[in-house]
Amino acid sequence: MIDIKFLRENPDVVKDNIKKKFQNEKITLVDEVIDLDKKYRASKLNGDNLRQTRKNLSNQIGSFMKNGEKEKAEEIKVKVEEINKQLEQNEASENELSEEIKKRMMRIPNIMHESVPIGKDDSENVEVQRFGEPIVPDYEIPHHADIIAKFNGLDKESAGRTSGVGFYYLIGDIARLHEAMLAYARDYMINNGFTYAIPPFMIRSDVVTGVMSFEEMDAMMYKIENEDLYLIGTSEHSMIGKFKDQIIKKNELPINMTSYSPCFRKEIGSHGLEERGLYRVHQFEKQEMIVICEPEESMDWYNKMWKLSVDLFRSWNVPVRQLDCCSGDLADLKVKSCDIEAWSPRQKKYFEVCSCSTLGDAQSRRLGIRVKGENGNYFPHTLNNTVVATPRGLIAVLENNYNEDGSITVPEVLRPYMGGLKRIEK
Repeated sequence: MIDIKFLRENPDVVKDNIKKKFQNEKITLVDEVIDLDKKYRASKLNGDNLRQTRKNLSNQIGSFMKNGEKEKAEEIKVKVEEINKQLEQNEASENELSEEIKKRMMRIPNIMHESVPIGKDDSENVEVQRFGEPIVPDYEIPHHADIIAKFNGLDKESAGRTSGVGFYYLIGDIARLHEAMLAYARDYMINNGFTYAIPPFMIRSDVVTGVMSFEEMDAMMYKIENEDLYLIGTSEHSMIGKFKDQIIKKNELPINMTSYSPCFRKEIGSHGLEERGLYRVHQFEKQEMIVICEPEESMDWYNKMWKLSVDLFRSWNVPVRQLDCCSGDLADLKVKSCDIEAWSPRQKKYFEVCSCSTLGDAQSRRLGIRVKGENGNYFPHTLNNTVVATPRGLIAVLENNYNEDGSITVPEVLRPYMGGLKRIEK
């Protein structure tokens, strides 16, 4: 949610930003907000004037009563009662106008960073750079589900009976490798100065609407029946929500944390679920990172954060590339975002494994997160990035460490988490 003062003073900038995101249907929201804002401020001024008049009249009542002029005092009391009725109506109008403004402001996209490429959808995201040489070996790399099947490591059939399509059992050394990746990612982030946390796996609706757009919420979140609770789709939501309505001391910034959680997603839409494998499922586990920082430091943190994911995957022998997300692929709250994609030697192309975003002060504004500064309170910037999400990260490790004899070489940094195991074999 952008600053209404900025919208009031720069309506053309806001409209142009909406056009660049190919959301022309939202342009009318800007004029609607400006019109409602004028009415709101007029109503607020009227309320201030009424309260001042009431105060002056109340002072007269005291004087008249002191001088024994009870009749005049009673006349003034009638006027005060009338003003009270007017104030009640005025406050109701203020609240209604404020709510209507908020509804529209929540739908207006955040102002994008000037470096965001313009494009309609993810097909127009721009490759920035590559890390590691994408290699296609001279032997066949099977589908990841077939690789895992060789080790009896995947059971989607049983999961279908217990939970339905989109769920799975991981078993044996594959399950162990999956957890080794998460454990290593946790320690890797701690060693890079992030504070480790395990957050709540359910959050209330006011936190959900504080951290994401309504469109994202409907497409992603599972709601708990008869409860004001949602299963988290990613732990940055509960991690940023941790600071809801808090005033942070300036010397406490930056706050940089890394969190583990399971994640739950509907996966509704054009992508759909993957019946056979693990690329797109309802449940997965993730190591996440979030930062709350000074506004002027957010782009520096943004670049630090995505580079951490790059270095992590490279330590697992996985070539990756960085893509800048274009305007049409940028969620409404985001200022700038990039994807880290891992190389698939089987498909001979890259696929998304991480997403790094800076959201400016949109989340802190929605959630009431403020910093106590020398010249008053202000909103900090928030950022998030995937450290690793499994099983998608697992797919990348399996394919890029698959040997011709069907075994999997365990990346060296993961071996201490696998009891020293160097290869996974039949």
